[in-house]
Amino acid sequence: MRERHAIAGEADSPGALASGRVTDALREAILTGRLAPGSRVRQEELAEEFGISRIPVREALRRLEAEGLVVLVPNSGAWISKLDRDECIEIYKIRERLEPMALAESCPYLSEETLRRLADLASSIEQTRDSDEFLRLDREFHLLSYEGAPMPHLRQMINKFWNSTQQYRRAFRLTAGGSTMQAVYYEHHLILEALMRRDGEQASMILLGHIRRTRLKLQEHDEVFA
Repeated sequence: MRERHAIAGEADSPGALASGRVTDALREAILTGRLAPGSRVRQEELAEEFGISRIPVREALRRLEAEGLVVLVPNSGAWISKLDRDECIEIYKIRERLEPMALAESCPYLSEETLRRLADLASSIEQTRDSDEFLRLDREFHLLSYEGAPMPHLRQMINKFWNSTQQYRRAFRLTAGGSTMQAVYYEHHLILEALMRRDGEQASMILLGHIRRTRLKLQEHDEVFA
């Protein structure tokens, strides 16, 4: 009991709370594109901005590195994760295999409430014309659809891959034409319909093509990785 209280006390300590604030702020700035891939993160500037010491800043950067959002380079500092073309395409090929498996495993365990939320998200994604809103809703749709998979390590890997490819998904959204986006919306609804039928195999097949579409589109735009 004393050990549990001690752990809780550490989590609620001023240093831990400060580190959490920095983590959340940096994560949002990276995922929304305010911090560009390859840009440097200066610990002293963050410490001054948040009015804290560098210790909670370093802890925040370590957390973000574990999430795939930051790279810590010895004797150099912290940098926002950046992928070259080959690295990004490799990750997309891995996602084409892992995420359909996660979806098939998740399908039997998704609650009716979760399915209703997925339906709302699919409709909202189709209606929005704002790129940042699209990215936020699309991310929630897919990661929520994997929520039922009783495979926490797999879900953790997928989350990290989503983090590291976020900026390139933004590039896909900005370069995609109307017909491409219509296909994206249609596939969301097909995935949802398969999940509602509890047909995880069909849902996973649609998802594989859905992810591959983005990869093939990115391969046409080398300037994204410049």
